[in-house]
Amino acid sequence: MSRLVVISNRLADPRKSAAGGLAVALGDALARTGGLWFGWSGTVTADGTPGEGALQTHQAGNVTLATVDLCQADHAAYYQGYANSVLWPVLHYRLDLADFSANYSEGYRRVNQMFARKLLPLLREDDVIWVHDYHLIPLAAELRALGCRQRIGFFLHVPVPPPLILAALPQHEWLMRSFFAYDLVGLQSEADVVHFTRYMVNEAQAQELGGQRLRAFNATVRVAAFPIGIDVQEFQRLGRAPDAVQTCEALRAEYSRRQLLLGIDRLDYSKGIPHRVRAFRQLLERYPENEHSATLVMIASPSRDDVHAYADLRQELEGLCGAINGDYGDLDWMPLRYIHRTVARKRVPGLCRAARVGLVTPLRDGMNLVAKEYVVAQEPEDPGVLVLSRFAGAAEQLKEALLVNPYDTQGMADAIQTALRMPLSERQWRHERLMERIQRHDVHWWRNSFLQALRDEAAPPVTAPAGAVAAS
Repeated sequence: MSRLVVISNRLADPRKSAAGGLAVALGDALARTGGLWFGWSGTVTADGTPGEGALQTHQAGNVTLATVDLCQADHAAYYQGYANSVLWPVLHYRLDLADFSANYSEGYRRVNQMFARKLLPLLREDDVIWVHDYHLIPLAAELRALGCRQRIGFFLHVPVPPPLILAALPQHEWLMRSFFAYDLVGLQSEADVVHFTRYMVNEAQAQELGGQRLRAFNATVRVAAFPIGIDVQEFQRLGRAPDAVQTCEALRAEYSRRQLLLGIDRLDYSKGIPHRVRAFRQLLERYPENEHSATLVMIASPSRDDVHAYADLRQELEGLCGAINGDYGDLDWMPLRYIHRTVARKRVPGLCRAARVGLVTPLRDGMNLVAKEYVVAQEPEDPGVLVLSRFAGAAEQLKEALLVNPYDTQGMADAIQTALRMPLSERQWRHERLMERIQRHDVHWWRNSFLQALRDEAAPPVTAPAGAVAAS
């Protein structure tokens, strides 16, 4: 069996379940092949030369973890700059929040070139390479330029916007051309595949060959949807553990006279959290029977607090939450509990199980695994109801959720009311079908499907697609 090499911006020890389902899923495949996981160490050095970083390797069982430090200039341009201030907002349809500073793209390319140079000597001839996410889009092109011939696949965890939004990226031609250095590009949803294909055909004059393949720049790439799942059995085990059980029991005891609504997110402008709060206010205004009855527990873990857009979001959210509690709260009822800190993962299944309604309402999301975790945490004999944004990638699979438009706060309020009043038989019917799909397309299915498709692809050419790598 060929060795698996995983490249991602950050690494996790695959032996630790706290690392999450993705790390565990990748860890299984890495462990079976004695694999290599390569990425940024998370360390930013005070001094250092841009484009040069120290390589460290250590073992996690039979998996080799290889990491590279970044100097401050590379971290600022590659990670804080191009990845998170340009690509993240653009890929989430927020051109208004993007910072198109020219030096960001230079730093992004410089770090990808460095990663390629550091990785190449660690590779074996028959390795299968799997690159992850928007931080590393040009990595395959840089590897090909150095003579790498191994199969290389790429998976994008975030959405693909329509072609005209992609075309707003300065130098978008270079970035998108880099995809043709891969053998397989995996996306979260069929909608993403449509947007990606339309861009390549309209902007890059790519030829559609059939079989999900596109050809341009003297190279061929297959593009397909591989919707990521969760580790269902691991999450169910977590839900039976003492921390989750105690969390659920404590919430049910404290809110025995209430119906709980739950939202769990990172504090990010893509998550639609202020829209959700406004919808909850609409619920209380339009359906006054929910006063002293419905309570929204909203957990928004810290995220990039040093970025102005996130600081502004936090200030807006705290104002909205305070206004609802001030206008509707009473001595014995606080309508909204807002928590701005990270809640331990071991408590998440208990939180989900105690909630009558799960609110997953991003403005745009690649997938959103919280939606799947909420469903899995429910008790089949008395399940809660998932209210899900139609703009989350998960909506393509989870059609039995109540799908909403997060920009329509009145419509969201009506959907929440429907969820709160839904008969038991309908809740059971919806939950059964959602569970069937989540179990069938779990994280192991995702991993195996992608890797099998990658291994099925023909060996690539030695050279990168024409023009994919700029001259040094």
